[in-house]
Amino acid sequence: MYAVVMTGGKQYRVSAGDKIRVEKLNAEAGSTVSLDKVLVIGGEGETMVGAPYVAGACVEAEVVENGKADKVIIFKYKAKKDYRKKQGHRQPYTELKINGISVNGEMKSKAAEAPKAEAAAETVDLNSMKKAELAEFAAAKGIEVDSKLKKEEMIAAIEAALAK
Repeated sequence: MYAVVMTGGKQYRVSAGDKIRVEKLNAEAGSTVSLDKVLVIGGEGETMVGAPYVAGACVEAEVVENGKADKVIIFKYKAKKDYRKKQGHRQPYTELKINGISVNGEMKSKAAEAPKAEAAAETVDLNSMKKAELAEFAAAKGIEVDSKLKKEEMIAAIEAALAK
């Protein structure tokens, strides 16, 4: 089950167990936040679309941390005018861990979805992938594979690492 929520002027597609970074919220780390601006709830065969929000739906999330993103450098320059201006900016954020999606007070957690996710991950056909897709798959699984290897050698290396 997934939901599309709106916070900080942006929309996020979330499901139970996801971690997302949103615009800074006034909440301490470790506290629970309820996101009630739910635009869409989908999954389990039925999709509910709000007008503009789904009535009675909310997403429960736990605040993991408040922090600042990496610095972005703003450099203004005008040629032949001796004008240079360097400025940095770090956007504040709040990292949330989604605990569950509630529809009319009925909480949906990640426990019911875990077997489906594992079954989908195990049915990956490595032979149908291209070399670049194999490299991305290996990186996503945390497997180091040399990109100079042949496709068959990459598949063998990935299968050996997954078997461990």
